[in-house]
Amino acid sequence: MADALDDLGFTLPVLAAPMAGGPGTPALALAAARAGGFGFVAAGYATLETAAAQIAAVRSEGVPFGVNLFAPNPLPVEAPAFRRYARAIQVEADRYGLSLAGAEPVEDDDHWRAKVDLLLTDPVPLVSFTFGIPEPEVVAAFRRAGTVVAQTVTSVEEARSAADAGANVLVVQSSTAGGHWGTLTPAAPPPQVPLTDLVAQIREAVPLPLIAAGGLATPAAVAAAVRAGARAAMVGTVLLLSDESGASATHRTALATASRGAQPEPGCGGGEHPQRGSGGAQPGSPCASDGGTVLTRAFTGRPARGLRNRFIERYGDLAPIGYPALHHLTSPLRKAAAAAGDPELVNLWAGTGYRHATAEPAARILARLASDL
Repeated sequence: MADALDDLGFTLPVLAAPMAGGPGTPALALAAARAGGFGFVAAGYATLETAAAQIAAVRSEGVPFGVNLFAPNPLPVEAPAFRRYARAIQVEADRYGLSLAGAEPVEDDDHWRAKVDLLLTDPVPLVSFTFGIPEPEVVAAFRRAGTVVAQTVTSVEEARSAADAGANVLVVQSSTAGGHWGTLTPAAPPPQVPLTDLVAQIREAVPLPLIAAGGLATPAAVAAAVRAGARAAMVGTVLLLSDESGASATHRTALATASRGAQPEPGCGGGEHPQRGSGGAQPGSPCASDGGTVLTRAFTGRPARGLRNRFIERYGDLAPIGYPALHHLTSPLRKAAAAAGDPELVNLWAGTGYRHATAEPAARILARLASDL
């Protein structure tokens, strides 16, 4: 039976994930499309001008692509907790001559309305949403414009809510994904469920095409996700070292070094699967970790998975909940550290499959991941 994904024109069912903040590039989206797959412009964190320029660059090549937006889902920080955290991390900021004294929480919406208007004025084949579910009127407007609407979900309950709002594709993301866990309830995240189980559960509950995401880094893992009911897989971490990636030199070096190092902790999952259990491990707890990566809110105030480093170890338990306030607070420090080649103070986002990241063309990586299908 035909569904919304059939109109997108990809023949390789392994998609290049949108990776905001630099790693995702127009070149990566184009490489995925030219390989027969599908890529994204990651518009999260981008200014309106940057997002428009990147969309234009990909569109000009005449390939199918999508755009990912951060949908509003406020997670305000308590001001006293914010100030305590700023004081705690000032010692790290001092290393780069940065002052956090007097910093106040910034609670913005990532230019939401302007980006929506941009994409409705000049529609793209697909738009995906992360962090929040847009109002049904927004979803309906995109669908009237001929745009496929995909929603990131991390539980059956979220999948049902997305379907009710009008989404016609679901990106099913497990907590093993690198970068931000897209849960709609970051202050009380859902249980951490192995990706194949989560895909099967949502497939049973919601009659929409599914894209599986989170820790997928081998042909066997991709094939397992498809057998569980996904129409396609979405990968990100495994592309961070690709020729087309925009990951910083500091991120690349840390990832390559880590890939040759630590092994997963027994009982905490490793590989593509988190620990099974009745409740989700909180960021910073032992089984939020696979040994090399850990779920943390230290950098942004929202659960995200990255390589362990000194900043996470020192401040993971101190960080309050609060996004995007903590993202804005730590951003200057992270940028300074990345420029200086200091991986200990940078958000080295990576999923549990990071050991499989390789330095080669993205097209070759994507083709290999599809080889067991």
